[in-house]
Amino acid sequence: MAQAEAFAPVQGGRRAFLAVGGAAALLVTGCAQLSGGSSAPKPTDSWSGRMSLRIESEPVQTFAALFELRGSAEAGDLTLTTPIGSILAQLHWAPGEALLKDGNRTRRFDSVDELIEAATGAAIPVGALFGWLAGRNEPVPGWKPDLAQLGSGRLQAVRESPSPRADLRIVFERS
Repeated sequence: MAQAEAFAPVQGGRRAFLAVGGAAALLVTGCAQLSGGSSAPKPTDSWSGRMSLRIESEPVQTFAALFELRGSAEAGDLTLTTPIGSILAQLHWAPGEALLKDGNRTRRFDSVDELIEAATGAAIPVGALFGWLAGRNEPVPGWKPDLAQLGSGRLQAVRESPSPRADLRIVFERS
C-alpha cells in the first residue's frame, strides 16, 4: 500500500473522519492546543504515531491519520494530521468539557465520552485507552485489547459489542 493511501480516509466521508477523530480524541494531542480547560496534561504522558479505525457498519467506515496525544483520560490533547502535516482535527478535554476543532469550526461537549459517542455513534473507552497504551490490561465490556506487541509500539483493540464491530490499531512511540 502506498504511503499516502495508508493514512487517508478510505470510505465513509465526514462520518469516518469523525469516527477516527473520536478515537483519536481519546488518544492524541499535539502540536497545537485549543484554549479551554484548566487541567494541563503531564508532559511525560505523550504518544505519537499513526492510527487507524475500521467500523464495520453499512457501508464500512475506515479512517487513518498521524497523531500526537498528550495527557490522560481526565485532561489531554490530541492532534490528527495527514502524512504531509495538514491538521485534520484538534481535540482538547478537561473536566467538564471536550472540544473538537476541525477547520474553522469548534464543537463543545461536556465530556470526552460524549464527544466520542457523538462523533462515532458508539462509546470508545478513553480511560482504558490510556491504560492500554501504558501497558495495563484494563477490562472494558465489549472490548478486547491486544497488548502483546506494546514493546514494539503496537496496540490493537477490537470492540465486538455493541454493534457495529470496531477495530482500532495504533503504531506509536512514547515521548
